[in-house]
Amino acid sequence: MSDVGKSLVILGLLIALVGVVLTFVGRVPWLGRLPGDIYVQRGNWSFYFPLATSLILSVVLSLVFYLLGRR
Repeated sequence: MSDVGKSLVILGLLIALVGVVLTFVGRVPWLGRLPGDIYVQRGNWSFYFPLATSLILSVVLSLVFYLLGRR
């Protein structure tokens, strides 16, 4: 049962960390507007796909989970 408790605490802290990050994401001016992000606007229609932002977040999260998994 000790392992389940530790896993739940870590999951809760991770969810809280994601909440804090999402709260401050709007304040990071370059996040979501990187050169590799795709934005198409035609008339009253627009399409936005944050490709570069997604890749950078994927690399950062992979590194974090790798470092947490080594413990």
